[in-house]
Amino acid sequence: SLRGSWRLGNGNGSVVLRGEVPGCVHTALHRWGLIQDPYYRFNDVRYRWISLDNWTYSRTFRTPFDIRKWQKVSLVFEGVDTVAQILINNITLGRTDNMFNRYSFDITSVIKEVNFVEVRFLSAVTYAAEQSRCHKAYSIPPACPPPVQKGECHANFIRKEQCSFSWDWGPSFPTQGIWKDVRIEAYNHYHLIYFSLTPFFVKSSQQWSLEIESIFDVVSSKPIAGVVTVNIPKLQTQQTFSVKLQPGEGSIVLLVNINKVRSSTVETWWPNGHGKQTGYDMITTFIMEAGYQIEKFSKAYFRTIELVEEPIPGSPGLSFYFRINARPIFLKGSNWIPADSFQDRVTYDTLWLLLKSAADANMNALRVWGGGVYEQDEFYSICDEIGIMIWQDFMFACALYPTDQNYLESVRKEVSHQVRRLKSHPSIILWSGNNENEAAIAENWFSIPPAARELYVNDYLMLYLKNIREIVLTEDKSRPFIASSPTNGLESVREGWLSQDPYDTHYGDTHFYNYDADCWNWTVYPKTRFASEYGFQSWPSFSTIKKVSSPEDWSYTSNFSLHRQHHENGNDQMLQQIRHHFRLPQSTDSIKKFKDMIYLTQVMQAQCVKTETEFYRFSQSEIVKGEGHTMGALYWQLNDIWQAPSWASLEYGGKWKLLHYFAQNFFAPLLPVAYEDKGVLYIYGVSDLHVDHKLTLRVMVYAWSSLEPVCTLAKDSVTVKAQSAVPIYREPISDLLERCRNCTRESCVVTFCLVGEGGLQSPVNHHFLSSLKDAVGLGETQLTASVSQRDDLYVFVLQTTAIAPFVSLDVGSIKGRFSDNGFLMTEKQKVVVFYPWEPTSVEELEKSLTMTSLVDVI
Repeated sequence: SLRGSWRLGNGNGSVVLRGEVPGCVHTALHRWGLIQDPYYRFNDVRYRWISLDNWTYSRTFRTPFDIRKWQKVSLVFEGVDTVAQILINNITLGRTDNMFNRYSFDITSVIKEVNFVEVRFLSAVTYAAEQSRCHKAYSIPPACPPPVQKGECHANFIRKEQCSFSWDWGPSFPTQGIWKDVRIEAYNHYHLIYFSLTPFFVKSSQQWSLEIESIFDVVSSKPIAGVVTVNIPKLQTQQTFSVKLQPGEGSIVLLVNINKVRSSTVETWWPNGHGKQTGYDMITTFIMEAGYQIEKFSKAYFRTIELVEEPIPGSPGLSFYFRINARPIFLKGSNWIPADSFQDRVTYDTLWLLLKSAADANMNALRVWGGGVYEQDEFYSICDEIGIMIWQDFMFACALYPTDQNYLESVRKEVSHQVRRLKSHPSIILWSGNNENEAAIAENWFSIPPAARELYVNDYLMLYLKNIREIVLTEDKSRPFIASSPTNGLESVREGWLSQDPYDTHYGDTHFYNYDADCWNWTVYPKTRFASEYGFQSWPSFSTIKKVSSPEDWSYTSNFSLHRQHHENGNDQMLQQIRHHFRLPQSTDSIKKFKDMIYLTQVMQAQCVKTETEFYRFSQSEIVKGEGHTMGALYWQLNDIWQAPSWASLEYGGKWKLLHYFAQNFFAPLLPVAYEDKGVLYIYGVSDLHVDHKLTLRVMVYAWSSLEPVCTLAKDSVTVKAQSAVPIYREPISDLLERCRNCTRESCVVTFCLVGEGGLQSPVNHHFLSSLKDAVGLGETQLTASVSQRDDLYVFVLQTTAIAPFVSLDVGSIKGRFSDNGFLMTEKQKVVVFYPWEPTSVEELEKSLTMTSLVDVI
């Protein structure tokens, strides 16, 4: 391995330091104190010079073996970011221009006992601009990001993390560095490069089989024969194959049939909430005539996946849903963006914390969005382990792309490398060609004149279909592929892969954003087959902002607050949405006012995404005016890349926003959902459970002025059907108000939950009868909390003297999460548990605790 300390210098040699590999220039400069935290205040713009310079990594190394004994020696880079010339002992081995490729250079004839290796980087910004200039025939938009993003131009001309040139939720840090493993490999005869396994279920024989693919570099000049033994002890399956490898890149594909008797007892892999994530240990041994053997330890997972697009009775169009192990699954989750601008800072622990938080909020799916990176191996392994399904985009987003031969050749290598690397993961359920590029052409985002349209359409088909799709179909027959998101699926295919309206709710998936309409009004949302992107912004908590700002920044209208907002009019849109239902803070204490604003943006975001997600969940079993059968809700977005206002539910560092606590409830496996239509209140029972349940629906109406319910209703023997959404209650609001005397829309609130036998219970949900700014009877409340320790957890016992809406508990920068937060407190006492992510104490928690409810915002 050549990991560790390298020498790092800039173009003219004025800056020289040690740089860690894997790593990048920014983190090296920061580690040595040559720059501040790149995320501090305005540093994204201040440190632009770093990306505009050309940097060189170099080191000497001693060869740890006798060179003469090996037929082939290679220098292998798992990831180079991005444009570089690679030299060893002053001999150029080759160049790199794709961050997502693996590069292997033959150094057999140039390696010595002591070697000097150099990676000379060229500024990604300069390179992208140059590539764009050279593309003289026609322009490929967009040239630059909107000014509000403070980014760099021509990201589409370089195969690099697209959002590193800026995005509407992230900064511009076009990194340079060796971002993944680098090593020397020496071998004789043959060497294993890729090893993958994909499961298949043969219906006719009711038997599982595994396709094992091994790709070798064969250095022998003649074919090599041998035997391969595959052993899965737990399934009493052992098979031996005679194989022959041809010189060059040789591959072996083996089909292992699982022991017939054991095939029926194979435990399948299930998404979170639907079963276990069983994997079987497997040993594959290659013994070739050349003498040495390779032993490969891996885990075999068994599951089937289908993307179902078929006619729906009573509706035009086609369905769009996933069947896992022949069971339709409603996808609940979010969209994943890179966890940091500097990938070397993303550790296993970072990934585990974010992914575990997704699973803890009852999510079963994430979409790895196409403007970031193909994630680390560990990311997918964690998803395999905890049952998170992955919709995997290829890394193309919100742009048109060139299709010259060099570019296509690079993309082909990228796609085949990534599919080979990732296809063994049961968590990946779909390959998608790009993010929003079908829509960009259909809706003409880039104002292309009609006469030139065909040019860009041909480029689109060339890139995503003739190249990416064909490689995916060759490399992986076990998963569906779609060309874009949003797309109309098979209807897009029928229309030549570019539909007229990719947002048609009768087909495929949709992305939907509307910041003007009142988000509590469910009628503005598309009754789509699958909602793969939607959301609202909020600010991260004060403790997160504080780390990267100074006191003069702590106001909603400060230069810092404007600088951090990369979405056009984003800060105003949040205010506008808050104004629909809440009063804006008027405190004369500027810091309190800022904290109140942060709190309100989080309340608003949580309530908006809750309303929209619940709408998608209750639409899963019905068709209304030809629309419905919604089978997925993935809000935008799960995580943050830095400390700034964004659509995320997890702040940079992993802290849960109120939205994430709400997600835990609105994605609950059993949930009652209410909505109003023409003055009638409807409640649906939504269930992801695998069996029908007879339950009791409890409806309680509270006056804002009292902790005692005005009236309660228990409806027994309500049948909530397995994996569906059914209406279980309806009542005109006027009747409800009459039944609960002294209630008006403004003075009362409705809460409800489902209760069954054996402790089965849904979260308590609520329905507001009016805007909270019009609520009558909400009084000042005394909220108190006592904290005690129980084993590794901390118990908070909360007391209130009056109803408190949106009670938010915050323990500053102490890492951990609560069992519930942002709730409507309608009882005198409530117990909330704190799960720490690092050691803390009762004293620390008491000292850091702040409690806010809506009535505290003045």
